[in-house]
Amino acid sequence: MNKLLSRSLGRCVGLDVHLEFCQIAICKEGKVFSAGRVPSTPEGMQTLIESLDPNDRVALEVTGSSWEIVRLLEPHVKQVIVVSPGDTGISQARAKTDRLDARTLARLLWSGELEAVWVPPEWVSRMRRRLGRREQLVRARSRVKNELHAVLMRRLKGRPPVSDLFGVKGREWLGSLPEEEDETVQAGLRHIEFLDAEIEQVERLIAKEALESPQVKRLMTVPGVNVICAAIFLAAVGEVRRFKGSRQVVAYLGLDPRVYQSGSSPARGGRISKQGSPQARWALVEAARSVARQPGPMHAFYERLRARKGHNAAIVAVARKLAALFWCMLTRQEDYAHQQPSLTAQKLRRLEVLAGAPTLKGNPTGVWATRERMRHAEKQLAAQAEASYKRSVADWQATIAQGQWKRTRARDTGARIIKALEGQVARQAHKPQTPALRHVIGSRPPTT
Repeated sequence: MNKLLSRSLGRCVGLDVHLEFCQIAICKEGKVFSAGRVPSTPEGMQTLIESLDPNDRVALEVTGSSWEIVRLLEPHVKQVIVVSPGDTGISQARAKTDRLDARTLARLLWSGELEAVWVPPEWVSRMRRRLGRREQLVRARSRVKNELHAVLMRRLKGRPPVSDLFGVKGREWLGSLPEEEDETVQAGLRHIEFLDAEIEQVERLIAKEALESPQVKRLMTVPGVNVICAAIFLAAVGEVRRFKGSRQVVAYLGLDPRVYQSGSSPARGGRISKQGSPQARWALVEAARSVARQPGPMHAFYERLRARKGHNAAIVAVARKLAALFWCMLTRQEDYAHQQPSLTAQKLRRLEVLAGAPTLKGNPTGVWATRERMRHAEKQLAAQAEASYKRSVADWQATIAQGQWKRTRARDTGARIIKALEGQVARQAHKPQTPALRHVIGSRPPTT
């Protein structure tokens, strides 16, 4: 390779990122060599930037600090590639050191064998951080509530006589406990109050950003889908147009079934792959439980699958259907065709209140009765759509059954014809020879 071509291509730099340092390796003209370490600090990244050329390419694996390193390096090099550790084969190597890992990344980048993961834009990263913080806060609150339920179980209190144990009446009922148990309960209640305030703050930030996002509002037109489900889906998927179809989105979220096939045995499906974001799968499954209770085509789809495969498999199938539906709505920029407008308006109003808008509680608006009549009419329309879906499925199944019957009949008719032809051939093969033929065969040649 001449010097001009190598200068235009630049070097390939591999970074093995750690908490305290980054191991560097460089591949130039196909030759790989180590280039030392730099601290994993802004000052260390500045030192690395000063040694890079504008035509250089950098590769690193996904870690907790990889996106900040990408943000610092991108303006100064030709390309920064972030790869998944499972795609490089480094973890399966017999000899695994920091120097060897960096050299492997540089060599794979030079040979063009690295497939970059999608780099999320700023709004996706921000939404992911907020949703992740909300998830941790909700888990901490659930853990404290479970601890208080354990106190009641130890003292044989049984089930509380109120629906909300941590409401006003529930807290009055919790007061009749021994001193040592009451200390635990009071500490837990204070912890729950603190976590409730923190969850309210982060949900307010999520709601403010959701009000400015037409994509979130579009997904909320589906009955049973709230702002948290819509935000989690968008944060996990990001730009939906980077997927060619809904099947790619379903596979990206890990809702596609595994397939097993070997030798002459037929292919059979297994459990879902569970690749991708577990938080997105959880949100879609929880939304599917709510969607399946609403009248409409989704409810009919759930009932049809539950009769054959049970509740759990039907719910996961509805979650998969939701992911495909979301992709279609976002790519076509259309709202849900079977939405209930009054329910959508109610969800958007709650979203505004969650974002900090003043409430109208105590101020009579005179629209409650009208809204109730609208909701009743919309439910009737949804029930009609569900009945239409059931009729379409029944007609489709009848068409398939009729086609299978015709194919079976044609196959049986063909088999009977072939069998008759085979019998005719067999009879002709065993038919006795005619007398004339025997005379010809048995006759002697004429004598001269």
